[in-house]
This record gives sequence, structure tokens and C-alpha cells, in this order.
Amino acid sequence: MKLSILDQSPVLEGTTPKQALEETIELAKLADDKGYHRYWVAEHHGMAHLASPSPDILLAIIGSQTSTIRIGAGAVLLPNYRAFPVAERYHMLASMFPGRVDLGIGRAPGGSAEASIALAGDFLSKVKNLPILIDELLHFLHDDFPEDHLYAKIDISPKSIDPPRPWLLGTSEKSAVLAAEKDLAYVFGHFMTDSDGPKIIRKYQNLTENKKPIIVAVSVICGETEEEAIQLAKEASEWNQKTSSSEEGGMFPNMIIGNPIQVKQQLQTLQQLYQCDELMILTITSNYRDRKKSYERIANICI
Repeated sequence: MKLSILDQSPVLEGTTPKQALEETIELAKLADDKGYHRYWVAEHHGMAHLASPSPDILLAIIGSQTSTIRIGAGAVLLPNYRAFPVAERYHMLASMFPGRVDLGIGRAPGGSAEASIALAGDFLSKVKNLPILIDELLHFLHDDFPEDHLYAKIDISPKSIDPPRPWLLGTSEKSAVLAAEKDLAYVFGHFMTDSDGPKIIRKYQNLTENKKPIIVAVSVICGETEEEAIQLAKEASEWNQKTSSSEEGGMFPNMIIGNPIQVKQQLQTLQQLYQCDELMILTITSNYRDRKKSYERIANICI
């Protein structure tokens, strides 16, 4: 089973942002040692309980302290930026860590309305222009603007031999359709929605001429026993409730909870349900030690 990790760099109760970032780096090193396929870092803005507004900065450190695991953003929230600087930064990462860099693309604001305005001005208009932004980004990544295009004269520097691999992230049929239209590999956020994910994935597959890899991102807590996992999930839910700005804060939707054998069975069932190539695991517990142990247990039985 191909498994990967999504890390939101949570600032847990009684800890600091510095510690959260250090724990992200340590967890990436563990993932590399345990055989996880990728390690992606999320992007959030103006959220005191999440410490990573700039995945590319973290990825430079993670890449330097790991050896084989693929690293990437999950995701760069593209409406916040122009395509050119994003392409530059991820080409730079791909030059430093050849054959290992992914570039996930998202459309969410990643923060409050005020934070979005501070980042991007009229965020909503830029969301509407996301298909154009994606086109520009892909042209910059592959250096293939038409000769008569204004940007054709721009040389990306450094330009990696193996460009970052782009992915589109989403939780809706709209995002799946866009991924298919842009011929992009797709990541479905199972942990973020109660939507009919398998139906959305089938829609994507039906619209894609060339078979593209599919990742499903899922929230998982693996305890030594089922009872321990349930307690860890309860504590994580309480933390999420305290830090959420919405009334829906609490347990993540569709969370997988159990001992190692139960978690393996549930992951296999989910993979079969989606017919996906890979599962990307998000784990948040009330302390970093339990988070690390959860990932270790999953790797020991599944990888």
C-alpha cells in the first residue's frame, strides 16, 4: 500500500510555533526512514494554531534533512499569488532535490477573509481566474509558452531538469472537472468533506483521457489498542473544537480510528472504495509523541 503524509504543522496546546515547525521537520525525517512515499506541507494564513504560511521555506529544510521521500506543498493556494514566483520557488526546490518535488495546487483562501485581502486583494476575482493562473503556472513549469506570448522571453532560473510535478487538490466535482480539463493528477480531500468522494473520483476518471494518479487524503489515528485510539481521537477533537472558528469544529469527517490491524483494514477498504493509487494521511493528536507513534504503527503494518 502506497502511503504518504500531509502535515498542517499544528501548534498544540502548551507548545509554540517554533516547536510545531521543529516537529514537522522531525516527522518528515521519520517518514523518510519508514518508507512513506511523500511528505506534503499545508499552507494556512493568520491561524495561531497552524504554523506554516510558507510551505516552500519548510520544504527547503525538509529536503535537506531527508534523502528519498518526495516533498511538496499540499497545497500552494494559487489565488493568493502570481504564477511566476510560485514556479520560480518550486523550480528552485526541484533543482536542489531532483526528482523529489511535488507542487500541489489549491483554490481555498487558507485563512480569514481579512487575511485573504491582505494577501491577494480581491481574492474572489482571483478564484474566478484560477484556470488562467493554472495555465500560466504550467507554462512556467514546463517552459512552453507560445513564442508570441509576453512571458515566452522569461527564463526561469534556476530551471530544474526534472520540473516539480503539479497536482490539483479539491473536495468537489468542480475541482475534479478542472483537474481533468487541465490534465492534472488529482488529490481528493476525503478528510475535509462528507461529499460522495468515490462518485467525484469516477467523474474525474471518466473525463481524463490519459490515466493520472489519484491520491485520497484521509484523517487517521492509530493507537496501540482501539481504546487508546478512541481516547486520542477524543483529545484531538477537543483541541480542534477549541481552535476552530466555526461551530462545526471537532472531529474531522470520515476519520479512521483504531488499532494497527483495524486501521490497515479500514485503509484497504478506503483504497478499494476509491480505486486510488495512494492514500495521504493526516494525523493530529493532543501531543507530538502520540502523533509520531501513530504514524510509526501505520508504517510498521502497512508499508
